[in-house]
Amino acid sequence: MKRQAEAMIPTTWGDFRMIAYATQEDDRMPHLAMVADTFEQRENVLVRIHSECLTGDLFGSERCDCGEQLDAAMERTFEEGGIVIYLRQEGRNIGLINKLKAYRLQDQGLNTIDANTHLGLEIDGRTYEEAIAILEDLGVRSIRLLTNNPEKIGALAHSSIELIRRVPLQIPPRAKNEGYINTKKNKMGHLY
Repeated sequence: MKRQAEAMIPTTWGDFRMIAYATQEDDRMPHLAMVADTFEQRENVLVRIHSECLTGDLFGSERCDCGEQLDAAMERTFEEGGIVIYLRQEGRNIGLINKLKAYRLQDQGLNTIDANTHLGLEIDGRTYEEAIAILEDLGVRSIRLLTNNPEKIGALAHSSIELIRRVPLQIPPRAKNEGYINTKKNKMGHLY
């Protein structure tokens, strides 16, 4: 995987340099780094590693807190000259079609974990090596990680990037996602 293209993108949060990373130049689903235009430091950088959630990030689904987390992360990283890494691993890496199938099962009473396992899928198949490679390419040496997910913390613990500390990313639950957030907290060990 390598840097394929980049451009300045003005957003509602501020100006970011969007950098596309992929193995092939014609990859239609590259991973992205949104680097605040005020990014200068290589130490103690505020970083959010965000996995794609088309339903939440783009369409504002209230089944999860993903879109709200992304929005908060974009705002905070711009304010602090940080980086949002957007990994293309939809639905904890099960893909959009399987995610919609899992949603149907959740509508029938299963939680997010049981829905995935009922479909024969991993509970969470995401990996973070690409995020580490992106941070290395950007010359980042140490970070403050904006996350509630202990898996991301663990991935960084065995990398060349020093994790200074975890910064909580707490989004108040809504009636429609309270069960989902409780499952992440109580069954997946997310830090709320």
